[in-house]
Amino acid sequence: MGNSGTTEVRRERARAERVTEGATVAVASALSFGLLGSTAVVFATTSWHLLTDSGTTGFSRFLAPLIFLALVALPLVLAHVVFRSGRRRGKERLTAAVPAALTSLGASIVPFAALCLILMYAN
Repeated sequence: MGNSGTTEVRRERARAERVTEGATVAVASALSFGLLGSTAVVFATTSWHLLTDSGTTGFSRFLAPLIFLALVALPLVLAHVVFRSGRRRGKERLTAAVPAALTSLGASIVPFAALCLILMYAN
């Protein structure tokens, strides 16, 4: 017996879905890591100046870098939780990675917006 036409359509549709999911994960991950990377560099520089400046208090020397670290780590933690949730439901890795990558992109906007507000009102 030969293959029916419906089998070929399903296989191609699954392949197209995998390509779409892969492209979504790649683009969302690149954008979120770009946003997080730029934010992390600025926050690290600010933290370094806070730690080495003689005019800052001990409280701000430790609290500000912890807040900056939490802002940068939050999108990664949320993406991990979403990915694990998808894997527990029995989804494939790539299918579970799409919501995780989009969560990472959405959550990376928060520290980037915080950075923009800090730069805008720093004067």
